[in-house]
Amino acid sequence: MTPSARKVGQLVLTCEHGGNRIPTEYAGLFRGAKAALESHRGWDEGALELARVMARKLGRPLHFTTWSRLLVESNRSPTNPRIWSSFTEHLPKAERERILERWWRPHRTEVEQAIAAALKKGRVVHVAVHSFTPELNGRVRNADVTVLYDSRRKRETEFCDRWMACLHELDPTLRIRRNYPYLGKADGLTTALRKRYPESRYLGIELEISQGLVGTKRWAGLKANIAESLGAALG
Repeated sequence: MTPSARKVGQLVLTCEHGGNRIPTEYAGLFRGAKAALESHRGWDEGALELARVMARKLGRPLHFTTWSRLLVESNRSPTNPRIWSSFTEHLPKAERERILERWWRPHRTEVEQAIAAALKKGRVVHVAVHSFTPELNGRVRNADVTVLYDSRRKRETEFCDRWMACLHELDPTLRIRRNYPYLGKADGLTTALRKRYPESRYLGIELEISQGLVGTKRWAGLKANIAESLGAALG
């Protein structure tokens, strides 16, 4: 199914934590860090795979990065101290600026340009695809699929309600939640873009799926249903 997406807005798809690659020149910083890189700390397992299915089924380009968030956090503002991990926070300021310029800024610029181009055709619906670990610090996260958005923005709320209703109709067994396990208004790419554009022009939504579903018998169906439900919500 390839809907036109004209009724609600132009769809822009991104994935900020698609891989756990480390540039060769920084490999020494991550010696012995294989477990961390392969964990939820290093990347969003399943997110890029899901985003690619969504892009293919909805006929949209995908903007993504495969550098590990432990090198630099692609979903944080450059002024946020949490953009750096314990592996990179000690680097000299000049070196951190170099990392920002080489491995953070290209994705941010590409997404900003895609948003600007899409806005020429109408309102933008930006969906950033992520995943979360099903358990963190001993606490189980009771959700399969969640959407993060700014609840103060009526149109974002309405769109997420419509999308999740479509998804629930396709699979009533899914545990669907909103603004969980994170808040949609926290520092991130969509939050930064909301500061630039009013909701009449831009809807910024982060899709989060539980990594516990990746690779299970439900995985293929979930990917297809998420893409189909998004298409239906877009109209």
